[in-house]
Amino acid sequence: MSEEIDNNKIVVFTGAGVSAESGLQTFRDSNGLWNNYEINDVATPAGWKNDPALVLKFYNERRLEAAEAKPNDAHRAIARLQEKYEVVVITQNIDDLHERGGSEHVIHVHGELRKVRSTIDDELIYDIGADTIITGDLCEKGAQLRPHIVWFGESIQNYEVSVEHIKTAGRVLVIGTSLAVYPAAGILKKARYHAEKIIVSLDMEKKPFGYKWIRGRATSIVPHVADLWLESKKIS
Repeated sequence: MSEEIDNNKIVVFTGAGVSAESGLQTFRDSNGLWNNYEINDVATPAGWKNDPALVLKFYNERRLEAAEAKPNDAHRAIARLQEKYEVVVITQNIDDLHERGGSEHVIHVHGELRKVRSTIDDELIYDIGADTIITGDLCEKGAQLRPHIVWFGESIQNYEVSVEHIKTAGRVLVIGTSLAVYPAAGILKKARYHAEKIIVSLDMEKKPFGYKWIRGRATSIVPHVADLWLESKKIS
């Protein structure tokens, strides 16, 4: 993939704040609990080893919640940018609200709720939609299925391809993340110096160099940003 900057290309990088505006709870807002589950019990390899049934129950609940959630104005505004630009969405979110909101090219770095995979072969991935899985549900090789989710302590997915996309983008829009989760947040440091780089978020751990921070809710700010970019205007 060429690393020449493409002014017709936008990379949108999204975090939990976008999904929160569709009613989905986030780890960060839960003080280490998520619907009374301890994060270490349900989002770590050790938790899976200790009690896989509990982990499956937790993600079954999250999968149903995500299926009932609806894309919001920010999701739809991102999709509208496709009318004029090549748009690549890189998301830390594990729901499919971007896809249902109309975005055609979505890269998940923390996995996807609607998918499960084999515990002995990471290449065996299955799309189950909003269905549930339990202990005893096996892959074609006879091994237990697990959520296709990046747990704490595991490597993020699609890092290299995400970096290649952001290196070539003429515009970068970051939404709904405080940039506290690495290495995913480190992808943003790979953006080109001359790219227009905007962050829309309610809070910020540390603003990356060269980015303009607009404090506010995604559903309020992102449609306005999309309108300006569709008119080929920079954000002042």
